[in-house]
Amino acid sequence: MQLLRTCAGWRPDTVGFRDPVIATRIALKSLARRILELNDEIANLDELITPLVAELAPQLLARPCIGVEIAGQILVTLGDNPARIRTEAAFAMLCGVAPLPASSGKTQRHRLNRGGDRQANRALHMAAISRMRIDAQTKAYVARKTAQGHSKLEIIRCIKRYLAREIYHLMREPTTLPRTT
Repeated sequence: MQLLRTCAGWRPDTVGFRDPVIATRIALKSLARRILELNDEIANLDELITPLVAELAPQLLARPCIGVEIAGQILVTLGDNPARIRTEAAFAMLCGVAPLPASSGKTQRHRLNRGGDRQANRALHMAAISRMRIDAQTKAYVARKTAQGHSKLEIIRCIKRYLAREIYHLMREPTTLPRTT
């Protein structure tokens, strides 16, 4: 951040813009100012979205490794009519975490669905990775599956499917935006 502020504060000589060093300084100053402005905009939007997500999905925020960004993405994925998702399998398909058979011969295995909402899939992936690092139950699950010979990708797939199931049951109650008059 200090380097960005330094670059944004530069005052390159714009008369000699044909010199590659000066042209590079002008470009770096412009990029640094843009990055700082975008960081400020992100901070302002985070201040607005945090209370909305806390109001609409406090049950999600209470779960381990599910923060405002992940809960917000789940709310966006569900849309304004979460009742249209009737089963946890439908929610898993919507998020792109439904297992698809990928067996060959005597090998019985599954792979992740490449369809669905990629942003919801990413949110579940981040929650799964966080749980693998922090949550004791998930750590035990990972150790058990690793001992059974499962690959890390298969374990992550299973954790994402479990998270989709958990989130579906937490979000069964329809959420509505507060009315403004």
